[in-house]
Amino acid sequence: MAGSGPAVCIGEDIDTDLVIAGRYLRTKDRSVWAEHAFEDLDPTIAPRLKGCVLVAGKNMGCGSSREQAVMALREAGVLAVVAPSFARIFFRNCINVGIPVLECEEFPCTNGEMVTYDCRTGMMRTDRVTRECLSLSPRMQEILEAGGLVEYWKRRLSR
Repeated sequence: MAGSGPAVCIGEDIDTDLVIAGRYLRTKDRSVWAEHAFEDLDPTIAPRLKGCVLVAGKNMGCGSSREQAVMALREAGVLAVVAPSFARIFFRNCINVGIPVLECEEFPCTNGEMVTYDCRTGMMRTDRVTRECLSLSPRMQEILEAGGLVEYWKRRLSR
């Protein structure tokens, strides 16, 4: 899975409560979650998420294993998430809903800078820098290509 989009840069130690605050989880309307993504971190982020590559610092998705955080990112239109390290449950939740995650050393970029990624080769780049990321397993790549874990299993079981 490969793609490109403008970077939305956030800091390190971003917990799932910062991705989507608990006060918005009283509804199951995912569009509400997307509209309020990162509101407590920076209220200007949510409108910039559609078609973006989210570039974070270390320990992205820490805190509770709030699956709604990943669903909010998907609903908002995030194409991929890049960070030097992820909370493992957040990492797997991203894969399960079809959001590529790329784990690599700090990726210097600025908001709006175009970022290109390729999960098969494990490469990320901007006009200024190229980084090699940890490779995803063939199974994780298959899940991403199917659009997430549910679609992956639907395809496998229909064969």
